[in-house]
Amino acid sequence: MALLEKPDRERGFTKERIIRVLLNHTGNDLTKYRLAQLADASEPWTRQYTDKLEDQGLIQETEVVETEKLYREWLQQRIQPNQLEISLQQPMQILEETDLGYALTTYQAENLHQGLLFTSTTDIYISPDQIKEWLKIVQENGLLGGGNTRLRVLDHHVFYKEQVVDGYTTVSVPQLILDLLDEGGPCEEAAEKLIQSFHGGKQ
Repeated sequence: MALLEKPDRERGFTKERIIRVLLNHTGNDLTKYRLAQLADASEPWTRQYTDKLEDQGLIQETEVVETEKLYREWLQQRIQPNQLEISLQQPMQILEETDLGYALTTYQAENLHQGLLFTSTTDIYISPDQIKEWLKIVQENGLLGGGNTRLRVLDHHVFYKEQVVDGYTTVSVPQLILDLLDEGGPCEEAAEKLIQSFHGGKQ
């Protein structure tokens, strides 16, 4: 069975966590101390990084002022998830039946939130603590190799502000936007529309 494990890059994760929290909140409900807590980061490091973002004109205190540019910054800092490509006959049905933690992203998640993209691929973030259990599901229900489903493992913070839509768990909208931008092609247009709707047209 192919190995699937969490990427080994703690420091980069901290930058991602800070941006993820900033984009999930409006600045008026966040102090820098609270931001550090929610990002699971030290307060001095959080202040240092947010000062840098402020110098770039992307935020003011903890208020995002350049939404799209902050997403581009996140893309630059992004640590790619480790992933396993598999073929599953009914990936969404398996999600309905499992008790394991997961969060949909890209095509399926966009379709649940907005409905622009064809659900050609099912991308699923899984908990680093439950890799063995997920691999067991793959053994029982699927085939390894190029397929319609990608199991992704990243930092546990990828589940921050996860949502339930129509009975399925998805990543937060900002995480979904990031993953769509990273996917490129038609996903980028879908991401732009989500930025407009989620962030109220604020650029």
